[in-house]
Amino acid sequence: MSTRPTLLSDAEVASALQSLPGWRHEGHKLLRRYDFGDFARATACLAGLAVAAAELDHHPAWSGVYGRLDLELWTHDRGGVTELDLALARRASDLARALGAP
Repeated sequence: MSTRPTLLSDAEVASALQSLPGWRHEGHKLLRRYDFGDFARATACLAGLAVAAAELDHHPAWSGVYGRLDLELWTHDRGGVTELDLALARRASDLARALGAP
């Protein structure tokens, strides 16, 4: 994205999350845990997310242990959720689904 996105209202985020099962909005972040069941699939998702994040010029917070991947998305310089975060959440959901995560 060439211009930085604007902060979304809580109502806008809630509306967008209707099409992103498993994601939740807490405070000023989008949160999601994926359980892949094994390290290889969790790592594959993380690698795909790294590429997607670079393409979007986003810097997500993530952590993982064995087959689990936890994501925290917010646009740091906006102090909350923007369309940039929703775009990465959509990419994460698509990747996770392709790798068999519920």
